Amino acid sequence: MESAQNKDNMLWYVLYTKPRSEQKVAQRLDQLGVQVYCPMITELRTWSDRKKKVSTPLFKSYVFVKLREKQRNLVFNVPGVVRYMHWLGKPAVVRNHEIETIEKWLNNDEVEQMEINEISPGDKIMINNGSLEGKEAIVREVGKKQMRLILPEMGFSVVVKTREVL
Repeated sequence: MESAQNKDNMLWYVLYTKPRSEQKVAQRLDQLGVQVYCPMITELRTWSDRKKKVSTPLFKSYVFVKLREKQRNLVFNVPGVVRYMHWLGKPAVVRNHEIETIEKWLNNDEVEQMEINEISPGDKIMINNGSLEGKEAIVREVGKKQMRLILPEMGFSVVVKTREVL
C-alpha cells in the first residue's frame, strides 16, 4: 500500500499514440499496472446501408497516464506509444481537476442545451451550463451537425453536437 506522500508525486501525463491505437495502448498500459485514462464518446455513424453507434476516443491519438516521474519510461514497452506531449520543453502535465472535468462532462446524463446564433470560426464564447460551465471557448469549426471548440485554459478541443432549430 502506498503512502499519501507517494501518491502526491503521481502526475497525469499526455501520451501521443499511433493513429487509431488509443484503446489498444490503454488496455496494454492497464495490464502493466499503469493508471490510464482514454476518454471515449459514442457517435452515430452512417453508412449507405446502415447506421451504427460506435465508441471512439474523445482525443484522437492521445491517452492520459498517471505516473511518478521516474516511471515515465515504462510506457515505451507498449506497442503504439509514440512519445510524450511536451509543453514549454517539458512533458505536458494535466491537473487532476482537468481530468475530473473531462470525466464529469462525459458522464453528464443531462442534455445540455445551447442556443447558437450566427457563430463563426474565431468567435469567443462562454459556456453557461453543464460541467464546463464558466469556461471560455474559441470556435474553431462550425458544421451542420457539430462544432469544434478550443478550450485554451484546459489545453484541448472538444466537438459539440448541434441541433437544428425549427
